Amino acid sequence: MISRLRAFGAFWYDFIIGDDWRVAAVVAVALAATFGVSKTSVPAWWILPLAVALVLPLSLWRARRKG
Repeated sequence: MISRLRAFGAFWYDFIIGDDWRVAAVVAVALAATFGVSKTSVPAWWILPLAVALVLPLSLWRARRKG
């Protein structure tokens, strides 16, 4: 039973965090910011696309530099 729970946890860690924990952290912060802004009168739809547009080139640059 413990090995199945460990495998389940390892799957979700790998699925969410993946290769780059920084991308997961930026997405988590962007989701929290979207939630926070959605409680105001300001439209919040632009926060996640902006976060992806900023973090994706940096992630690709780091991957290219590493490989």
